[in-house]
Amino acid sequence: MKRITCISLAAALAASTPVLAQEKGGLDLTGPYDVVVGWFKPGINGWNQRVVSVNAEDPNRVFVGAVDRNDTREGHPLLAADGTLMKEKTTVVRDNNFFDKGDVNNLLVLNADGKVIENWSQWNSEISIAHHIIIDPYDPQRAVWVVDRFNHRLLKFSNDGKQLLLKIGERAVPGNDQGHFHDPASLAVMPDGSIYVADGYTNSRVVKFDKDGKYVMSWGTKGTGPSQFSLVHSVAVDANRVYVADRNNDRIQIFDHSGKFLDQWPGTARVTRAIMTESNRLCVSATTYGRFACYDLNGKLVSQWGTLGTAPGVSDNAHQIDVDNAGNFYVADANNNRVQKFVPKKGANKDQLIGRELVLKK
Repeated sequence: MKRITCISLAAALAASTPVLAQEKGGLDLTGPYDVVVGWFKPGINGWNQRVVSVNAEDPNRVFVGAVDRNDTREGHPLLAADGTLMKEKTTVVRDNNFFDKGDVNNLLVLNADGKVIENWSQWNSEISIAHHIIIDPYDPQRAVWVVDRFNHRLLKFSNDGKQLLLKIGERAVPGNDQGHFHDPASLAVMPDGSIYVADGYTNSRVVKFDKDGKYVMSWGTKGTGPSQFSLVHSVAVDANRVYVADRNNDRIQIFDHSGKFLDQWPGTARVTRAIMTESNRLCVSATTYGRFACYDLNGKLVSQWGTLGTAPGVSDNAHQIDVDNAGNFYVADANNNRVQKFVPKKGANKDQLIGRELVLKK
């Protein structure tokens, strides 16, 4: 009951006040940003797929990943092709044939206006859910990694989507060994092409592979102690440390690159995505309160904003976040079946903005 009241209040406030900052009164729901109202235009009438991942190569090429239509939960909105609301709530009966791809849009690319410019439907038979998308910043060819949670695999594509370059894991075969995952959540790329994988929803570990997909190491078990996890949902890196979003334990755990436990930051409230930024801050999306927050390297909270809701600028399960090279901020707002785009407010304090993801020196 409390959560419904909170959401209703936030939605009412957002709906009744202009997007621009006010001289008097109001609540600052979007922090240093203005939301671009109605930005997401899926081009499909009756869009009812949860959008769970977003990665912005640049403002004119924004990758988004959505869940199979049959996985859409009851009570979520139905959108028109232009992104406007058709129905506040929809009831979807899950089909037994989960991998029927006839009407599914797993991976789309949007332009700066939020319109679809590419639909990678040619890979619908390979991808069950593009749970995390990341473009390799160290690859001159800008390869695209997709974490396919329900198929328990990692897929690496050419930037234009024409070639499937690498597969790690066995399709639809879960496991907890050097060649299998069980519901992996996301990954982070290193300058040498190696990757850290948050293997994540069922397994409780971080796994490292080299640039060719060969197993290197792993660490973590189920639990609440140091080096134990309950839903490893995101991994971020800098030159010295690996930051792991231990989602259901409400904490960030920090390790060195050999997997040695160094520290933990409690109270981070269901972190879904962690990004180490160019300004050496760890910025996160935290679903419990619909919050976005940044921490310094000692774990001190330096900024936060956002709340739960359905109105423009607020979110319900901010599942992934990203920032493009123009400073625009994107949110895969999963339970609202949309991507939201935010632009920095005029005169915004740069220290409050969520910066671009750190690219390490080779």
